[in-house]
Amino acid sequence: MWSFFARDPVKDFAYELLPDSQEKSGIWTLHRGKRKTTGEPVSVFVYEVAQGTEQQTQLAKAAFKRMKTLRHPNILAYVDGLETEKSLYLVTEQVTPLAVHLKARAEKGGVGELEISWGLHQIVKALSFLINDCHLLHNNLGIWAVFVDRAGEWKLGALDHVVPEQGDPSGVSLPAPKAVYPDMEKYDPPEMSNSSGEKWAGEVWRLGCLIWEVFNGPLPRTSSLRSLGKIPKVLVPHYCELVGANPRTRPNPARFLQNCRAPGGFLSNSFVESNLFLEEIQIKEPAEKQQFFQDLSDNLDSFPEDFCKHKVLPQLLTAFEFGNAGAVVLTPLFKVGKFLSAEEYQQKIIPVIVKMFSSTDRAMRIRLLQQMEQFIQYLNEAAVNSQIFPHVVHGFTDTNPAIREQTVKSMLLLAPKLNETNLNQELMRHFARLQARDEQGPIRCNTTVCLGKIASYLNAGTRQRVLISAFSRATKDPFPASRSAGVLGFAATHNYYSVTEIAARILPTLCAVTVDPDKSVRDQAFKAIKSFLSKLETVSEDPSKLAEIEKDVASCAQPAGASSSWAGWAVTGMSSLTSKLIRNAPGTEGVTGTEGGGPAANATSPTTPPSASDGAPFSSLTQASRSSTSMVKEGQGQSSAGEEGVRLASEYNWDSTTKGASQNDLFASVSQRNTATTMSLTFWFYFHLGLSKAELSKKKREERRKELEAKRAERKAAKGPLKLGARKLD
Repeated sequence: MWSFFARDPVKDFAYELLPDSQEKSGIWTLHRGKRKTTGEPVSVFVYEVAQGTEQQTQLAKAAFKRMKTLRHPNILAYVDGLETEKSLYLVTEQVTPLAVHLKARAEKGGVGELEISWGLHQIVKALSFLINDCHLLHNNLGIWAVFVDRAGEWKLGALDHVVPEQGDPSGVSLPAPKAVYPDMEKYDPPEMSNSSGEKWAGEVWRLGCLIWEVFNGPLPRTSSLRSLGKIPKVLVPHYCELVGANPRTRPNPARFLQNCRAPGGFLSNSFVESNLFLEEIQIKEPAEKQQFFQDLSDNLDSFPEDFCKHKVLPQLLTAFEFGNAGAVVLTPLFKVGKFLSAEEYQQKIIPVIVKMFSSTDRAMRIRLLQQMEQFIQYLNEAAVNSQIFPHVVHGFTDTNPAIREQTVKSMLLLAPKLNETNLNQELMRHFARLQARDEQGPIRCNTTVCLGKIASYLNAGTRQRVLISAFSRATKDPFPASRSAGVLGFAATHNYYSVTEIAARILPTLCAVTVDPDKSVRDQAFKAIKSFLSKLETVSEDPSKLAEIEKDVASCAQPAGASSSWAGWAVTGMSSLTSKLIRNAPGTEGVTGTEGGGPAANATSPTTPPSASDGAPFSSLTQASRSSTSMVKEGQGQSSAGEEGVRLASEYNWDSTTKGASQNDLFASVSQRNTATTMSLTFWFYFHLGLSKAELSKKKREERRKELEAKRAERKAAKGPLKLGARKLD
């Protein structure tokens, strides 16, 4: 009666089987399943008592008991189980039979030798553990007894026939595999079971059969073992030892592993070495971990994709989170990230990247900036504005020029995701300071280039206030490439200016550049002037075209990618300076001659300028620092983001050409560097001699001192000598 009210234990089981996922595995049926509470994927081996014989039921119960007690990294991991009168449920980690895995990989181009080498290493290690440590015999080793997890790791299973080497103390004997499956006889060694060979002789014979089937497919008959087929040459001698006719000469699994791990052996390669290191990474020294992650980047391209996703990636994340691995994990982390889907990238990589941006490690920050292109598409705007940009802007005021430059270049990728405040106020504030005050010519040049490239993302008010003033300042920069970038900036953003601004502000600025000491800059200026003049002529001849020409002047900020029609105008100038950013003597910026003759080293030969209705670029600005000669040494410390005298961009009057504008303009507070209109003739002379700023200042102080001494001498001569007893009135 009570059995009527009893609940079915299968319904209360914590795991459920997924439909249409069964596959035969010996006496068991393998199902894909999941945990009911968390959805964690698992594999469930099911044995139905009613469908099996008494011998098979005995084997199933023995395997169930053995799986609970055997624990080893290379043996199929037991998770949970359920035993009822009708069936047995054996829950393990999620795996796939090796035969199914090899078939699936063959359809995609086959399994590489690296993957097979590590898989065989794992199976031999598991077999050695059973024989040498547990004193057990597997008795059922074959391709059907090997399973593969999602990371590509091979696991030894099918423990149905495992028995102690001296026999079961209880006297219960399990049937041999060939007694249950007659076709298994071809895998038995040629000697009799009671021969005087070593205890592992039969096990390593079946290991040889497994190796043959991995490379050549199903074994048709025992005699086929003599045909090597596709077995690699370096493995042949060791394989022949396994399937030797004399059982006494067959090596112990531990010795076989040692022989194959010798230099030049089949199991001696970077993939096996990397796996072995990862297994012991928790006990390795920090220096060893650093070296390992550095070398790992070069090897990842040849490693299996599943291994990278499910074994390398967790170790990289753990090394960063708990191991203080630092910037060295970034390169392999982004390489592995290429194998992830967008959803997986968001879950696993993005949280780590966001945390990395808050790091004070300079090597970490500069590598993040250099490799931003690899992960920028996965960052949402909220994370960029609230968690990433506030940390990135510190790079604008860093004492290390390389970090400042990389920060500027990163704005090309971040600008489309920045909100109104960060883009039109905060970023413009830092750009203004860099363009006016930075001591590095290449950084000033790149700031101008970047401003031109992100102009389409700025709102109309910011464009009208910033662009003309910023590009005009660039045309007066002592660094030739910066002047060229200023001219090209006008050209690339020509559609954002009204005809009034062109006539009153832009053309006068460009005309001044036509007498630039550098011919390349002059050539760019002439072409820009012709382009803008063609606009004015078009409107003069047909005033009805004014609306069409000025249609973009008050346009709203464009979405990401909308400015791609001219996006190549200075790409090289923004991407070539990381490894070439050089610290010059400050005075050398004023020397107009550069390597290759002027800024030709920094700008390629100009292309045709855009017409009145054409948005094509004028030319491509290239390396802006090729004339430099000594590498920048990384500075110490980091300056604060807030600097005295720097205000929000909205508080500046960027238009310094209007009356009274100089009082509120950030650029106006910074004296113009080495321009012909503000320097004395003496200073201009020394400037062209290539003297440094320190030497120029020293010369000026000496001249000033001589002038003061001369004036004192004149005053003394005019007053004459003092008389004895007279008071000095001055």
